[in-house]
Amino acid sequence: MTDPVSAPPLHPITAESFAIIDREFGPHEALDPAEYAIIRRVIHTTADFDYRDRLQFSEGAIAAGIAALHQRRPIIVDVTMVQQGIRGLVGQTFGNAIVSAISHPAASPSGAGQPAGAGPVKTRSARGMAACIAQHPEAIYVIGNAPTALLTLAEQIRGGLAKPALVIAAPVGFVSVVESKAAISTLSVPQIRVEGRKGGSTVAAAIVNALVMLACLS
Repeated sequence: MTDPVSAPPLHPITAESFAIIDREFGPHEALDPAEYAIIRRVIHTTADFDYRDRLQFSEGAIAAGIAALHQRRPIIVDVTMVQQGIRGLVGQTFGNAIVSAISHPAASPSGAGQPAGAGPVKTRSARGMAACIAQHPEAIYVIGNAPTALLTLAEQIRGGLAKPALVIAAPVGFVSVVESKAAISTLSVPQIRVEGRKGGSTVAAAIVNALVMLACLS
């Protein structure tokens, strides 16, 4: 059993914002409280109530994420912006290592250090993701920007090379975004997805931070 971890107190403005979201969201008693906590944090970050319908949770995903945080599993992110968005709260609480795929040496154009058999990866984030998977196959994976990183993760899961504790799938944009989310949705891994073209690094970070706060209460 891990030592108990206290959640940092909410800033008064954050608490007031949450109260406004609760009022404008309307009745939500039918929602799972943990799912609502994550949805509310994302709405707080984006001011976009569309996320009430876009966030999808596989069965047991939140519990799996909380357990992985308590176990201090590494958190692999696709880009440094996600890393920056979660570093403060993760550092104050569980202290999980946070690794940015795009900053991995294998992400360089030469692909130095890319593991053998990683497949035809092209982008920096995809190359770095393949290398991170080889080193941390059971980590928490958070994709907030690069659909190629999510496609690489899906390919590695299908090949039995990755067994993520949790996948947070929130890339944003127009090229391969919907396809990458569809690819991960077919796999039997704990996952939290943002459906459609929406998402982004700030959304991915908000999901992680909401999970951290939930983990502090468990």
